[in-house]
Amino acid sequence: MNRDEMLKRAGETRSNPWDIVIIGGGATGLGIAVDSASRGYGTLLVEQSDFAKGTSSRSTKLVHGGVRYLQQGNISLVMEALRERGIMRRNAPHLVHDLAFVVPSYAWWESPYYGIGLKVYDLLAGKFGFARSKMLSREEVLERVPTLREDGLRGGTQYHDGQFDDARLAINLARTAIEQGATVVNYVAAVGLTKSGDGMIDGVKCHDVETGGEFHVQAKVVINACGPFLDGVRRLDEPECKPMIRPSQGVHLVFPRSVLPGECAIMVPHTDDGRVLFAIPWHDRTVIGTTDTPIENVTIEPRALDEEIEFILTNASRYLAKAVTRDDALSVFAGIRPLVGDPDDESKGTASVSRDFTIHISDSGLVTIGGGKWTTYRHMAEEAVNKAAEFAELPASPCVTKTLNVHGFHENSERFGELAHFGADAMDIESLIRSDAALGERLHPNLAARAAEVVWATRFEMARTVEDVLSRRTRCLLLDAKAAVEAAPKVAAIMASELKRDKGWIKSQVEALTTLARGYLP
Repeated sequence: MNRDEMLKRAGETRSNPWDIVIIGGGATGLGIAVDSASRGYGTLLVEQSDFAKGTSSRSTKLVHGGVRYLQQGNISLVMEALRERGIMRRNAPHLVHDLAFVVPSYAWWESPYYGIGLKVYDLLAGKFGFARSKMLSREEVLERVPTLREDGLRGGTQYHDGQFDDARLAINLARTAIEQGATVVNYVAAVGLTKSGDGMIDGVKCHDVETGGEFHVQAKVVINACGPFLDGVRRLDEPECKPMIRPSQGVHLVFPRSVLPGECAIMVPHTDDGRVLFAIPWHDRTVIGTTDTPIENVTIEPRALDEEIEFILTNASRYLAKAVTRDDALSVFAGIRPLVGDPDDESKGTASVSRDFTIHISDSGLVTIGGGKWTTYRHMAEEAVNKAAEFAELPASPCVTKTLNVHGFHENSERFGELAHFGADAMDIESLIRSDAALGERLHPNLAARAAEVVWATRFEMARTVEDVLSRRTRCLLLDAKAAVEAAPKVAAIMASELKRDKGWIKSQVEALTTLARGYLP
C-alpha cells in the first residue's frame, strides 16, 4: 500500500472513466471501495485527510446490535446489526472478538427485566449469535467486575457483544480494497464536481494536499461517503441543497486498566440523558463513554465539552467503588455521528434520531450515503454499490463481501501477543524486529507500540504524518495523550528516515502533534 503508486494511478490519464469514484475514506467509503472492486468495477477512492481521520476512528470500539435500539423497538435495525456483527467477526477475527458485558442490578426488578430483554437480543441474533446471556448473583458480578460499587448491589445480567479496533479495521479495509484492484489514496481532497452537457456528474476535481497539485478524474458515477461532511460535497453539486446531516457529538474518556481490571465490560442501562453508558477494557486501558450532544458545526477535530466530561465522570462514578476524576484520565476523544434527520425538527434530541442509513441520488446523479454505524458498514456498502451500479448501468455483478476475508485475516492472532491486532501482518513486523533489534524498542515506557510499527505504518499503511501513526496506526494518542507527545520526536525521526524528510519536517511534525494532543488531554 504505497501512496506514491496510488497517487500516480489516480492521476494518470485513462482511456475510459472510472466505473465508481468514492469521496470519503472512513468506514463507509472504504467498505464501498472493497465491495466495488471485488465486483470487478474500476474503483477510485479519495480521502481529504487520513483514512478514518474523523468519526471512524472515534467510536466506542464496539461491534454491536444495539441494546438501546432494542429498548426503542427498532427490531429491524437490531437484527441487521446482529447479522453484520457476526459477519464482521467471521471476516476479520484478528480485529473483532467476543466481549462479555455485565449489567449490574441495584433494584430487585432490574435483573429479571434486563434478563428478558437480553434473551430477546440473543434470539434475534440467530445463527450469528455470540455466547448466550445469563443471570448473575451478587458474588458472580463482583468476581467479574471487582471495582463495582458493592453498596446495594443485588446481582446482574451478563450478555455478549463484539469489540474491535476501529481505525485498524479501516486501514485493513483500505489494503483489502487495493488487493481487490481498487486505487485508494489519502490526502487528496475532492474540490469540485464536473458535469457533462446534459447536466449529469461525470467527474471529480482533486487536490493533492501534500504537493498542492490538482488533477481531474472521470467517473461513470460518484459516491459521496463523507459522513458528517457529506453536505459539503452535496453543495458542490447543488449549492442550495437542504442539509441531510443532523450532527451529534459523542465523547469518551480513557483510564488506566485498574479502573476495570477484569475481562468484562460494564453496560449502564440508564444515565441522566437517557443513553446507556459503557465501560470497556481496550488495549490495556478502560474506555468509558459516551455522550450525545447536538452540535451546530462539524469539524475535523471535535473537542470534548467540559459538561460532557463531567457527565461521564458523574454517571460512571455512581457505579464504581472508587469515583473516577479528571486526574485519573489518560486521554479524552470526541467524534461526530453522521445522523441523518430533518434539521427543522427539534421535537426530539439526537439520541432519538435513527442510526439507520439513507441513500440519496441527486438530479445530476450524485449518490450520497449517510447515517449508519460501523457495525453495518458492509451492508451499507453493498446497498450503495447496488444503487450506483444500477444508476450508471454497470454490468451486473453480485456482492461477495459477506464471505470476503479482510486483510490480515488470522484465526489465531492471539498468539502474536501485543501485535495480535495486526493479524497475519504480525509475522512480518516480527521479522523487522529480528532484522534490527532497535525496532523492538517501545515508543514510550507507558505505551505498548514499538518502533517497528512506525516503520510498518510508513512503508505499508500510507502513514504520512506523526499524527497518522500515533492516532490511527498505533492508537497511542487515544490511549495516553501525554505519553504520545513524549513519543512524537522518536516517531518523527523514524518516519523522516523512511520518507526522506529533513530536520525541518521533524520539527514541524512534533509541533503539530503537540498542538493536536492538547485537545486530548482531559
